[in-house]
Amino acid sequence: MRSSFDLSLYLVLDPVQCDGHDAAVAVARAALESGVTLVQLRAPEWHKRAWFDLARELLPITRAHRVPFVINDHVDVALAVGANGVHVDQRDLPADITRKMLGPDALIGLSVSNLAEAEAADRFDGIIDYVGAGPVWATPTKTDASALCGIDGIVAMRAQPVGIAVVSAICKASNPRDAAALAVTIVQSRS
Repeated sequence: MRSSFDLSLYLVLDPVQCDGHDAAVAVARAALESGVTLVQLRAPEWHKRAWFDLARELLPITRAHRVPFVINDHVDVALAVGANGVHVDQRDLPADITRKMLGPDALIGLSVSNLAEAEAADRFDGIIDYVGAGPVWATPTKTDASALCGIDGIVAMRAQPVGIAVVSAICKASNPRDAAALAVTIVQSRS
């Protein structure tokens, strides 16, 4: 059975926004020390070898903090490095195939961007572990993002506890440790 996990502050680590491999490692370390509860590696502009190299370096850091580490889209990279799981979207491998590939203990997230996709995700009950809904607001971090769902859309889709996923608020911060700590404080004050 999959172990428990906390979605309250979910860092989507984009090494391009962090200014490269070494900076991404430093950002991840600082964010984890400040209380980030889950880390996803998302590097759409990178080739797979760079994903693999960075993921292999990040995994022991996330494990030391007992925080799950997932790979965006690439099941093969997740398998190669022994990540906790993957996060897939509507255009990736179907969640049931992803589960077959990764096995029963993997953590699997699925992106949804509207109520119809959220309702369709119900067919993956017992297959996926969480849904990532959004985007809530316009974002330059994902140029191919679906239409905005806004706060009302999130409220309509909400069927479970909600966390906050951040990218640039931590990756581009001049002090990622302080940015992550502030985000943790905000999330905790809303709980």
